[in-house]
Amino acid sequence: MKDPRIEQLAKNLINYSIQLKKGEKVLIENFGLQKELVTALINEAYKAGGFPFVSLKDHQIDRALLMGGQEEQYHMMADFEAEVMKKMDAYIGLRAGNNINEFADVPDDKMRLQGKTVGQKVHREIRVPKTRWVVLRYPTSSMAQLAKMSTDQFEDFYFDVCNLDYSKMDKAMDPLVELMNKTDKVRLTGVNTDITFSIKDIPAIKCSGQMNIPDGEVYTAPVRDSINGKITYNTPSPYNGFTFENVQLTFKNGKIIEAIANDTDRINKIFDTDEGARYVGEFAIGVNPYILHPMQDILFDEKIDGSFHFTPGQAYDDAYNGNKSNIHWDMVMIQRPEYGGGEIYFDDVLIRKDGRFVLAELEDLNPENLK
Repeated sequence: MKDPRIEQLAKNLINYSIQLKKGEKVLIENFGLQKELVTALINEAYKAGGFPFVSLKDHQIDRALLMGGQEEQYHMMADFEAEVMKKMDAYIGLRAGNNINEFADVPDDKMRLQGKTVGQKVHREIRVPKTRWVVLRYPTSSMAQLAKMSTDQFEDFYFDVCNLDYSKMDKAMDPLVELMNKTDKVRLTGVNTDITFSIKDIPAIKCSGQMNIPDGEVYTAPVRDSINGKITYNTPSPYNGFTFENVQLTFKNGKIIEAIANDTDRINKIFDTDEGARYVGEFAIGVNPYILHPMQDILFDEKIDGSFHFTPGQAYDDAYNGNKSNIHWDMVMIQRPEYGGGEIYFDDVLIRKDGRFVLAELEDLNPENLK
């Protein structure tokens, strides 16, 4: 029996997120086989008059490839996948898996190899700038465990999050985009956090279901050398198979000059990947009303209501601050009262306190107005 929620999600992805048109080609890349949604996406793509192409991948197989992978091999793999991606008008990346730590024992140099080959040549150079794309997770028992929910409870939560009215959210984001585009100085405060930076002349971009599902953020980037102060992230932050906690970063003139975590040596090795890894490429405000608590899955966690993320590494082309890096690490701080509270100021004016927007023009972004 078909699940109507899956059918609705497929319709949303094809017709709203990537807006597939007659004669266009879409690559559906599925990590961890989810036959029901892949099949529904194929059917919806045909209904739209498009041509679906499917690539099936698996995290355990990817781990085996990485463990013995060589540079020449991965450049060839990147060239192979790049030739396919060049021919696509749109892309849907479907991620599922039973173990968040599948890559925990893959050496750092192997993970970097994948990033600078497939990640760079296929995704950063072609998929992101040249296709209409959307990336999403699919509910699994391991995700339910991370969210501290039963499997059925998490599945209901997932479809609430993914099938909300993103067109309504899109309109509600317009005043925040307008305000951010006029703002110079930003100040973020919270528990062991007080940081300032400029976002002057860097565009604000709304994310309302066109590139990620779930979605719900408005992002820009700090002026690269403008960041000063200290930030303490209050959510777990997985990276390459290891979960970092109690991450505290100190900035001087844009650069991370001190990084402390539950594994301080490991986190500093990541920030030493290249010069840009110690600078920030993104600042974003999360507003999804259904996502309230971290579950160690960044596609969900970066959209948490009342949160922001402050991202070391590569900047996006459409909100570019000049920072280049092989990493892009979204790290999240929640400012709602149960997480210690906090404030966001734009040019010394309070715009959000304890996770709630206080300016009248931004109140449509508070959770009771988005559900």
